[in-house]
Amino acid sequence: MLDAIGYAALKAKAPLAPFSFERRDPREHDVVIDIKFAGICHSDIHQARDEWGGSQFPMVPGHEIAGIVSKIGSKVTKYKVGDKVGVGCFVDSCRKCTYCNDGLQQFCVEGMTGTYNSVERDGKTPTQGGYSNVIVVDENYVLRMPDNLPLDAAAPLLCAGITLYSPLKHWKAGPGKKVAILGMGGLGHMGVKLAHALGADVTVLSHSHKKEADAKRMGADHFYATADEGTFQKLANTFDLIICTVSQDIDWNQYLTLVKVDGSMVLVGVPEKPVPVGAFSMIMGRRSLAGSLIGGIPETQEMLDFCGKHNIVCDIEKISADKINEAYERVVKSDVRYRFVIDAATFKKAS
Repeated sequence: MLDAIGYAALKAKAPLAPFSFERRDPREHDVVIDIKFAGICHSDIHQARDEWGGSQFPMVPGHEIAGIVSKIGSKVTKYKVGDKVGVGCFVDSCRKCTYCNDGLQQFCVEGMTGTYNSVERDGKTPTQGGYSNVIVVDENYVLRMPDNLPLDAAAPLLCAGITLYSPLKHWKAGPGKKVAILGMGGLGHMGVKLAHALGADVTVLSHSHKKEADAKRMGADHFYATADEGTFQKLANTFDLIICTVSQDIDWNQYLTLVKVDGSMVLVGVPEKPVPVGAFSMIMGRRSLAGSLIGGIPETQEMLDFCGKHNIVCDIEKISADKINEAYERVVKSDVRYRFVIDAATFKKAS
């Protein structure tokens, strides 16, 4: 077994604390990764606080992982020691269902194996995530990081990046398409950068004008504050695609009126409570309301390669491990521009 150190939630809603644990020895197709950086995703907070239910403790969160290969199993062919790699939201799947065979492992019929707060395919071994110094992952669920991108700012691409890239590609964002990114946070700012690089006409819809300068710097063509009187009337029937990144309670019906005939509004943010949707919001424009969940391994690698080609990374605030709990509170208050990333060199052995 490999000794590991990191930070864990020992029970629901408890502050995260230093935690020592063991990883499995590498099997023949496993890659040992020395973690260098791990992003903080809002879903880490939801799960560490058991806000979605079903959380398992102790829990080491983290599914935006960037590091260096330090050891490989005897049959590994995709990676070698010294390679820059990443690990995203899952570390295994059934590998035999239609979706796994099509490279859509996130929709695995038997359920993907989450990077943390999940159970290995043996049905009993809990998975632990990236708020740690080392991880062992099958080579087929490891991603190659572009050489030209810094690992700290590239780490959040493993969730925030693919969460926006996948719907932008699926709904064919590009030249001639009007795309709105609803919410300008950790997810939303990546949507702006990616949609701009894909050639779309990009609008940011945010509650206030506070982040307008940032949005324009990242490639937004237009910016509207939804709190401004007249915004919804002015933008009615405007967008081919709206991607909603917010997890707060908002009126989806109101935003659907901004979608063109045959356009779509795609949800990637997860509100805590169900949101009522009226039929007229959709039938009056033959509009679609859809959802999107991260991406499979092939699409995630495609996204990383795209980001490497266009020099796209996240805007980050790098922190030491002892600032994780403070960072959690700031994320909840939307007080981060735009993703916290933990320096794994600052993890210390639990006393």
